[in-house]
Amino acid sequence: MPFKIESAHLGDVIVLQTEAFGDERGFFMEAFRADKFRELGLPTEFVQDNHSRSSKGVLRGLHFQWDPPMGKLMRVTSGAAFLVAVDIRKGSPTVGQWFGTEVSAENKKQVWAPYGFARGFCALTDACEVQYKCTGIYNSKAESGIYFADPRIGIKWPITPEHAVTSEKDRKAQSLDQWMASPLSSNIRFQP
Repeated sequence: MPFKIESAHLGDVIVLQTEAFGDERGFFMEAFRADKFRELGLPTEFVQDNHSRSSKGVLRGLHFQWDPPMGKLMRVTSGAAFLVAVDIRKGSPTVGQWFGTEVSAENKKQVWAPYGFARGFCALTDACEVQYKCTGIYNSKAESGIYFADPRIGIKWPITPEHAVTSEKDRKAQSLDQWMASPLSSNIRFQP
């Protein structure tokens, strides 16, 4: 089986282990296969692929989008990154909780974080490349972010947040409490 669920977190965040076949020439792996994803209960309809490159210490996120709903299947193809997902779904029993794990080109893990989770990552190496498949096309009018160092969430990043290299937008993002108090947060609800 080219994919197996290694672990599940916060009810819906999945870590996949991807099988790779290697020899003296390098390796080959399937990064996505609709029939196998369907068998595992994972989405098979992705409409946008994104690819970012970051230097060591760059922290991106926590980002999310509600229209169209966007889930992300994330993997690292060069270097290593600490990938994070935070539950921001109104009514969820795990709202405000986070999950993070190190994903690298070497370990070939993938993380599925569905709609309703704010996502981000910290580059652990120079020339860190993160690729992610998205279930929704980007819409700047229906996306937002949560402050990556929000003390209510308490993410244990592998670097101190004050030393992270971030965008101004990410440094000025709202807190989880501000998001939950916003009328827009009603767009992202827990569906048992």
